[in-house]
Amino acid sequence: MTLYIVKYTGQFGFIKPWTAVRDEEVYSQQFLTPSIVGGIERKLFPELLKEEWGIYKIKGHRLSYSQISQQQEQTQPRGWNEKKRGKNKEYSRLYSILNRGVLVNPVLYLAFETEKDAEIASKQHICLARNEDILYPEQEILEVSGQEFEQNEDFFSGFELVFEQNENSFLVGYNRMNNNEPMYGWLRVVGNPVKNVY
Repeated sequence: MTLYIVKYTGQFGFIKPWTAVRDEEVYSQQFLTPSIVGGIERKLFPELLKEEWGIYKIKGHRLSYSQISQQQEQTQPRGWNEKKRGKNKEYSRLYSILNRGVLVNPVLYLAFETEKDAEIASKQHICLARNEDILYPEQEILEVSGQEFEQNEDFFSGFELVFEQNENSFLVGYNRMNNNEPMYGWLRVVGNPVKNVY
């Protein structure tokens, strides 16, 4: 099978973890979940917003970066804590500090089955999870075999979460776009996903 590959690059990119606990367990800030890839696909092809949830046009992806910059983020829960002091009531919300990683110099390859889809994608920017973390496309569209995309460690190194359930799969989150359905996948690592030089 022939694939048409579009390369996206940027200075930084953030991947929202499923939960802070999960990120300590599976280091989730280095791979894209089905909901993130589906969101990117709908940004590139807005006509898919009318379709039932699924991934239709992106046939594969590969993500690499030069490092993860750990940053702290202050959060508050939605709910309020109530304290009674005599006749008076006090309401408060506690603060928490989360460590979140931001990818430095991310490179993302998106694979499409048709050249037309790749051309449409190559004329638009994308973001991984936050709108301000923009990745820009390179104009050149690469035409390669599916086998080369899966195995060429020099050119297509990176992380790819393969969206299927088997004995190597693990739970990667709940898709709020699809009735909170559990999302599973297994991690394909090609070459050296963490680059020192770009």
